[in-house]
Amino acid sequence: MQCAWAATRTKNTYLRSKYDSLVLRRGSKRALIAVGHKILIAAYFIIKDKVPYKELGSEYLQDRNKDKRVQRHLKLLKELGVEVEIKTEVA
Repeated sequence: MQCAWAATRTKNTYLRSKYDSLVLRRGSKRALIAVGHKILIAAYFIIKDKVPYKELGSEYLQDRNKDKRVQRHLKLLKELGVEVEIKTEVA
């Protein structure tokens, strides 16, 4: 639990963003336990596969579900009677 607490105090990391996403729904203690669980799973696979730890970054959770969130919001707007036209920018 102490490792989880320390991990949540670092900036711009995956574990911090995971904690922030859980703390509002679950509370601080349960979010800490979940982060500790993530650390244990990562440590297991690091030792098992003999690979270095790869930091996913604080934006990982947001980027992973971006398309699902867009579709959910479009559906909610459609239910409210708002028509939306989507234009994507190609860089």
